Amino acid sequence: MLILVPVMFVVAASQVRDLRWMAALLVVALAYYFSARIPFREVRTNWAVVAVFVVVFAGINGLIVGATSPGETGATLFTVPLVGLPITEGAVSYAVNLLLRFITLVAVGFPLAFAIRPGDLAVAFARLGLPARFAYGIDLTFKFLPSAAANLQETAAAQRLRGYERSATRNPVRRLREIAPLMVPVTITSFVDAEDTVDALDLRGFGTAKRTWLREIRYTPADWVVTGVAVLLAVAASVASIAGLMPSAWLP
Repeated sequence: MLILVPVMFVVAASQVRDLRWMAALLVVALAYYFSARIPFREVRTNWAVVAVFVVVFAGINGLIVGATSPGETGATLFTVPLVGLPITEGAVSYAVNLLLRFITLVAVGFPLAFAIRPGDLAVAFARLGLPARFAYGIDLTFKFLPSAAANLQETAAAQRLRGYERSATRNPVRRLREIAPLMVPVTITSFVDAEDTVDALDLRGFGTAKRTWLREIRYTPADWVVTGVAVLLAVAASVASIAGLMPSAWLP
């Protein structure tokens, strides 16, 4: 369920073009998101970034693509000045459908990123039959990310003690230039930590026999229901697309 539900939603959402069906899929995705009980204060910045991305890239790009696509018809609502691009009902329907699709995918992806322990992902990959090295590599990746961030803060503090002080600027280009001197020591420290981890795994005979996991993921009836609904949605969307029964863009 940890990985299968988001994947099935991606399969289903990528094939839905009717705005009404996409809205229904969004309702299901939001129900799944709220069931994770993620505190909004922990993800409000992420939602703000998603909102900007969805409106600017998905919305505006959807209008342009929908307006220039020969398959999106309908009455012309208005014409964009200067470029003379006609915006039709089909273009608006396509753009709104694209907006809802991105929100749907984000809603089912956030629980995977914010409500699941990184160690459980490794167990989930192992249950899928993937090699233990790959599953444990996923686990180590999530563990090294906060470790690298801590190394960056420690290196910055050490350089401040030696007289190197970064300016409190909001210019992203300047901030990147000021962080550049930190990259070499942080990268070297990360490689040293990774080498120590590899040596520790080799000393313990990792990979010489079938690996067992301390934690075990057990499905509850609710988990099976949620997984079944996600698989059913993906199968229904795929069958409808293959059979030519998937509705096209909805025009009010």
